[in-house]
Amino acid sequence: MTKKCLALLCAPLLLAALASCDTSSFGNISQHIGTAMTVVDQTSRASRPITDEEEYYVGRAVAAKILGSYQLTTNAQLTRYVNLIGRTVALNSDKPFTYGGYHFAILETNEINAFAAPGGTIFITSGMIRTTASEDELAAVLAHEAAHISKRDGIAAIKSARWTEALTVIGTTAARNYTSSEVSQLVSLFEGSIDDVFKTLVVSGYGRSQEYAADESAMQTLAKCGYDPRALLSFLKRLEQRSGSAGGGITATHPATTDRIENISGKIPSTAQIHPRAIEARAVRYGAAVR
Repeated sequence: MTKKCLALLCAPLLLAALASCDTSSFGNISQHIGTAMTVVDQTSRASRPITDEEEYYVGRAVAAKILGSYQLTTNAQLTRYVNLIGRTVALNSDKPFTYGGYHFAILETNEINAFAAPGGTIFITSGMIRTTASEDELAAVLAHEAAHISKRDGIAAIKSARWTEALTVIGTTAARNYTSSEVSQLVSLFEGSIDDVFKTLVVSGYGRSQEYAADESAMQTLAKCGYDPRALLSFLKRLEQRSGSAGGGITATHPATTDRIENISGKIPSTAQIHPRAIEARAVRYGAAVR
Protein backbone atom coordinates (compact mmCIF):
# COMPACT_ATOMS: atom_id res chain seq x y z
CA MET A 1 0.00 0.00 0.00
CA THR A 2 1.40 3.43 -0.95
CA LYS A 3 1.92 6.32 1.44
CA LYS A 4 -0.78 8.25 -0.44
CA CYS A 5 -3.29 5.43 0.06
CA LEU A 6 -2.50 5.26 3.77
CA ALA A 7 -2.96 9.01 4.08
CA LEU A 8 -6.37 8.72 2.43
CA LEU A 9 -7.34 6.02 4.90
CA CYS A 10 -6.27 8.28 7.78
CA ALA A 11 -8.17 11.31 6.41
CA PRO A 12 -11.70 10.20 7.54
CA LEU A 13 -10.37 9.65 11.05
CA LEU A 14 -8.87 13.12 11.12
CA LEU A 15 -12.08 14.70 9.79
CA ALA A 16 -14.11 12.92 12.44
CA ALA A 17 -11.74 14.19 15.10
CA LEU A 18 -12.05 17.74 13.75
CA ALA A 19 -15.85 17.52 13.76
CA SER A 20 -15.92 16.60 17.42
CA CYS A 21 -13.42 19.28 18.47
CA ASP A 22 -14.25 22.74 19.71
CA THR A 23 -12.23 25.76 18.56
CA SER A 24 -9.99 25.56 21.62
CA SER A 25 -8.54 22.31 20.35
CA PHE A 26 -7.46 23.70 16.97
CA GLY A 27 -4.01 24.37 18.34
CA ASN A 28 -3.42 20.60 18.50
CA ILE A 29 -4.59 19.86 14.95
CA SER A 30 -1.16 20.20 13.38
CA GLN A 31 0.22 17.88 16.04
CA HIS A 32 -2.46 15.27 15.28
CA ILE A 33 -1.77 15.51 11.55
CA GLY A 34 1.97 15.20 12.15
CA THR A 35 1.43 12.10 14.28
CA ALA A 36 -0.82 10.53 11.63
CA MET A 37 1.71 11.18 8.86
CA THR A 38 4.49 9.72 11.01
CA VAL A 39 2.46 6.52 11.33
CA VAL A 40 1.91 6.55 7.56
CA ASP A 41 5.65 6.98 6.94
CA GLN A 42 6.59 4.20 9.36
CA THR A 43 4.03 1.83 7.84
CA SER A 44 5.29 2.64 4.35
CA ARG A 45 8.87 1.87 5.33
CA ALA A 46 7.79 -1.36 7.00
CA SER A 47 6.35 -2.63 3.71
CA ARG A 48 9.40 -2.00 1.51
CA PRO A 49 11.32 -4.89 -0.09
CA ILE A 50 14.70 -6.07 1.15
CA THR A 51 17.53 -4.10 -0.42
CA ASP A 52 20.46 -5.73 -2.24
CA GLU A 53 22.77 -4.81 0.65
CA GLU A 54 20.42 -6.36 3.22
CA GLU A 55 20.10 -9.45 1.02
CA TYR A 56 23.89 -9.73 0.95
CA TYR A 57 24.19 -9.78 4.73
CA VAL A 58 21.32 -12.25 5.10
CA GLY A 59 23.04 -14.45 2.50
CA ARG A 60 26.36 -14.32 4.36
CA ALA A 61 24.66 -15.52 7.52
CA VAL A 62 22.85 -18.29 5.62
CA ALA A 63 26.16 -19.37 4.03
CA ALA A 64 27.81 -19.49 7.46
CA LYS A 65 24.97 -21.68 8.73
CA ILE A 66 25.36 -24.03 5.76
CA LEU A 67 29.09 -24.29 6.46
CA GLY A 68 28.18 -25.31 9.99
CA SER A 69 26.66 -28.46 8.51
CA TYR A 70 29.10 -29.17 5.67
CA GLN A 71 32.86 -29.08 5.15
CA LEU A 72 34.51 -27.22 2.27
CA THR A 73 36.64 -29.21 -0.16
CA THR A 74 40.42 -28.87 -0.07
CA ASN A 75 40.65 -29.41 -3.84
CA ALA A 76 41.89 -25.99 -4.98
CA GLN A 77 42.01 -26.91 -8.67
CA LEU A 78 38.40 -28.05 -8.73
CA THR A 79 37.33 -24.96 -6.79
CA ARG A 80 39.00 -22.67 -9.36
CA TYR A 81 37.35 -24.61 -12.18
CA VAL A 82 33.87 -24.34 -10.63
CA ASN A 83 34.36 -20.61 -10.06
CA LEU A 84 35.43 -20.14 -13.68
CA ILE A 85 32.24 -21.78 -14.94
CA GLY A 86 30.08 -20.22 -12.24
CA ARG A 87 31.15 -16.67 -12.97
CA THR A 88 30.60 -17.26 -16.67
CA VAL A 89 27.00 -18.32 -16.16
CA ALA A 90 26.42 -15.59 -13.57
CA LEU A 91 27.53 -12.86 -15.99
CA ASN A 92 25.06 -14.21 -18.52
CA SER A 93 22.20 -14.60 -16.04
CA ASP A 94 19.30 -12.21 -15.50
CA LYS A 95 21.29 -10.62 -12.64
CA PRO A 96 24.96 -10.46 -13.66
CA PHE A 97 26.00 -8.44 -10.60
CA THR A 98 25.02 -8.52 -6.94
CA TYR A 99 25.97 -6.29 -4.03
CA GLY A 100 28.76 -8.60 -2.85
CA GLY A 101 29.41 -10.44 -6.11
CA TYR A 102 29.02 -14.14 -6.91
CA HIS A 103 31.07 -16.73 -5.02
CA PHE A 104 31.16 -20.48 -5.65
CA ALA A 105 32.30 -23.14 -3.20
CA ILE A 106 32.32 -26.95 -3.09
CA LEU A 107 30.96 -28.89 -0.13
CA GLU A 108 32.82 -32.15 0.51
CA THR A 109 29.97 -34.64 0.73
CA ASN A 110 28.57 -37.47 -1.36
CA GLU A 111 25.13 -35.88 -1.10
CA ILE A 112 23.87 -34.77 -4.52
CA ASN A 113 22.79 -31.18 -4.01
CA ALA A 114 23.46 -27.48 -4.55
CA PHE A 115 22.39 -24.38 -2.61
CA ALA A 116 22.09 -20.71 -3.56
CA ALA A 117 22.35 -18.41 -0.56
CA PRO A 118 20.76 -14.98 -1.11
CA GLY A 119 23.05 -12.35 -2.56
CA GLY A 120 25.35 -14.53 -4.64
CA THR A 121 26.97 -17.38 -2.68
CA ILE A 122 26.44 -20.72 -4.42
CA PHE A 123 27.42 -24.09 -2.97
CA ILE A 124 27.65 -27.31 -4.93
CA THR A 125 28.46 -30.68 -3.40
CA SER A 126 31.23 -32.91 -4.66
CA GLY A 127 28.57 -35.60 -5.06
CA MET A 128 26.65 -33.33 -7.42
CA ILE A 129 29.77 -32.57 -9.46
CA ARG A 130 30.50 -36.30 -9.84
CA THR A 131 26.93 -36.83 -11.05
CA THR A 132 27.50 -34.50 -14.01
CA ALA A 133 29.06 -35.90 -17.18
CA SER A 134 30.42 -32.77 -18.85
CA GLU A 135 31.29 -29.12 -18.37
CA ASP A 136 27.97 -28.19 -19.99
CA GLU A 137 26.04 -30.21 -17.41
CA LEU A 138 28.04 -28.67 -14.56
CA ALA A 139 27.29 -25.24 -16.02
CA ALA A 140 23.60 -26.20 -16.14
CA VAL A 141 23.54 -26.95 -12.41
CA LEU A 142 25.28 -23.66 -11.57
CA ALA A 143 23.01 -21.71 -13.94
CA HIS A 144 19.98 -23.17 -12.15
CA GLU A 145 21.30 -21.92 -8.81
CA ALA A 146 22.18 -18.51 -10.28
CA ALA A 147 18.57 -18.27 -11.43
CA HIS A 148 17.37 -18.68 -7.83
CA ILE A 149 19.56 -15.72 -6.87
CA SER A 150 18.42 -13.51 -9.73
CA LYS A 151 14.79 -14.28 -8.89
CA ARG A 152 15.47 -13.71 -5.16
CA ASP A 153 13.86 -17.01 -4.25
CA GLY A 154 15.93 -17.33 -1.08
CA ILE A 155 14.84 -13.96 0.26
CA ALA A 156 11.24 -14.83 -0.58
CA ALA A 157 11.50 -17.64 1.98
CA ILE A 158 11.60 -15.12 4.83
CA LYS A 159 8.19 -14.89 6.44
CA SER A 160 6.65 -11.55 5.51
CA ALA A 161 5.37 -10.95 9.05
CA ARG A 162 8.90 -11.36 10.42
CA TRP A 163 10.37 -8.90 7.91
CA THR A 164 7.62 -6.35 8.49
CA GLU A 165 8.17 -6.52 12.24
CA ALA A 166 11.92 -5.98 11.80
CA LEU A 167 11.39 -2.97 9.55
CA THR A 168 8.89 -1.50 11.98
CA VAL A 169 11.51 -1.57 14.72
CA ILE A 170 14.22 -0.22 12.41
CA GLY A 171 11.98 2.54 11.11
CA THR A 172 10.82 3.91 14.46
CA THR A 173 14.12 4.92 16.02
CA ALA A 174 17.69 5.81 15.12
CA ALA A 175 20.28 3.09 15.66
CA ARG A 176 21.95 5.03 18.46
CA ASN A 177 18.66 5.13 20.34
CA TYR A 178 17.87 1.40 20.26
CA THR A 179 16.96 0.06 23.66
CA SER A 180 18.36 -3.28 24.81
CA SER A 181 14.95 -4.88 24.29
CA GLU A 182 14.79 -3.56 20.70
CA VAL A 183 18.28 -4.87 19.97
CA SER A 184 17.28 -8.25 21.38
CA GLN A 185 14.12 -8.19 19.26
CA LEU A 186 16.09 -7.39 16.09
CA VAL A 187 18.62 -10.15 16.79
CA SER A 188 15.78 -12.62 17.26
CA LEU A 189 14.08 -11.49 14.04
CA PHE A 190 17.35 -11.71 12.09
CA GLU A 191 18.06 -15.21 13.40
CA GLY A 192 14.52 -16.22 12.52
CA SER A 193 14.98 -14.87 8.97
CA ILE A 194 18.18 -16.89 8.57
CA ASP A 195 16.38 -20.02 9.77
CA ASP A 196 13.55 -19.39 7.28
CA VAL A 197 16.00 -19.34 4.36
CA PHE A 198 18.18 -22.20 5.64
CA LYS A 199 15.22 -24.52 6.14
CA THR A 200 13.96 -23.76 2.64
CA LEU A 201 17.35 -24.40 1.03
CA VAL A 202 18.37 -27.50 2.98
CA VAL A 203 15.18 -29.08 4.30
CA SER A 204 11.96 -28.24 2.47
CA GLY A 205 13.13 -26.83 -0.86
CA TYR A 206 11.52 -24.24 -3.11
CA GLY A 207 8.06 -24.50 -4.59
CA ARG A 208 7.40 -26.30 -7.85
CA SER A 209 6.87 -23.08 -9.81
CA GLN A 210 10.16 -21.64 -8.52
CA GLU A 211 12.10 -24.74 -9.57
CA TYR A 212 10.46 -24.81 -12.99
CA ALA A 213 11.28 -21.13 -13.53
CA ALA A 214 14.90 -21.70 -12.45
CA ASP A 215 15.23 -24.59 -14.92
CA GLU A 216 13.84 -22.52 -17.78
CA SER A 217 16.05 -19.56 -16.91
CA ALA A 218 19.09 -21.83 -16.67
CA MET A 219 18.60 -23.04 -20.24
CA GLN A 220 18.44 -19.46 -21.51
CA THR A 221 21.64 -18.66 -19.61
CA LEU A 222 23.41 -21.71 -21.05
CA ALA A 223 22.50 -20.61 -24.56
CA LYS A 224 23.88 -17.11 -23.91
CA CYS A 225 27.15 -18.61 -22.66
CA GLY A 226 27.56 -20.82 -25.71
CA TYR A 227 26.89 -23.97 -23.71
CA ASP A 228 24.39 -26.55 -24.92
CA PRO A 229 21.04 -25.84 -23.19
CA ARG A 230 20.14 -29.51 -23.71
CA ALA A 231 22.76 -30.28 -21.04
CA LEU A 232 20.19 -29.59 -18.33
CA LEU A 233 17.86 -32.17 -19.84
CA SER A 234 20.61 -34.80 -20.11
CA PHE A 235 21.64 -34.14 -16.52
CA LEU A 236 18.08 -34.47 -15.22
CA LYS A 237 17.64 -37.73 -17.10
CA ARG A 238 20.79 -39.13 -15.48
CA LEU A 239 19.61 -37.86 -12.10
CA GLU A 240 16.31 -39.63 -12.62
CA GLN A 241 18.13 -42.90 -13.31
CA ARG A 242 20.05 -42.52 -10.07
CA SER A 243 17.14 -41.30 -7.95
CA GLY A 244 16.40 -44.77 -6.61
CA SER A 245 19.79 -45.01 -4.92
CA ALA A 246 20.39 -41.32 -4.17
CA GLY A 247 18.30 -40.81 -1.06
CA GLY A 248 17.94 -37.28 0.33
CA GLY A 249 19.76 -34.38 -1.26
CA ILE A 250 18.24 -32.82 -4.34
CA THR A 251 15.57 -35.49 -4.66
CA ALA A 252 14.21 -34.52 -1.24
CA THR A 253 14.16 -30.75 -1.82
CA HIS A 254 13.09 -30.53 -5.48
CA PRO A 255 9.98 -31.55 -7.42
CA ALA A 256 9.99 -35.03 -8.96
CA THR A 257 12.76 -35.18 -11.56
CA THR A 258 10.35 -36.66 -14.11
CA ASP A 259 8.15 -33.57 -13.72
CA ARG A 260 11.12 -31.26 -14.25
CA ILE A 261 12.09 -33.19 -17.37
CA GLU A 262 8.57 -32.95 -18.73
CA ASN A 263 8.42 -29.21 -18.00
CA ILE A 264 11.54 -28.30 -19.99
CA SER A 265 11.33 -30.86 -22.79
CA GLY A 266 9.47 -28.53 -25.13
CA LYS A 267 11.15 -25.33 -23.99
CA ILE A 268 14.80 -25.84 -24.95
CA PRO A 269 16.04 -22.72 -26.78
CA SER A 270 17.61 -23.08 -30.18
CA THR A 271 21.30 -22.19 -30.44
CA ALA A 272 24.05 -22.06 -33.01
CA GLN A 273 25.98 -25.26 -33.49
CA ILE A 274 28.88 -25.55 -31.06
CA HIS A 275 32.27 -25.82 -32.72
CA PRO A 276 33.90 -29.27 -32.30
CA ARG A 277 37.07 -27.66 -30.93
CA ALA A 278 35.07 -25.95 -28.20
CA ILE A 279 33.50 -29.26 -27.25
CA GLU A 280 36.93 -30.90 -27.18
CA ALA A 281 38.43 -28.10 -25.05
CA ARG A 282 35.61 -28.38 -22.52
CA ALA A 283 36.05 -32.14 -22.33
CA VAL A 284 39.76 -31.73 -21.60
CA ARG A 285 39.13 -29.09 -18.91
CA TYR A 286 36.38 -31.14 -17.31
CA GLY A 287 38.47 -34.32 -17.34
CA ALA A 288 41.46 -32.61 -15.76
CA ALA A 289 39.45 -30.92 -13.02
CA VAL A 290 36.74 -33.47 -12.20
CA ARG A 291 38.08 -36.88 -13.17
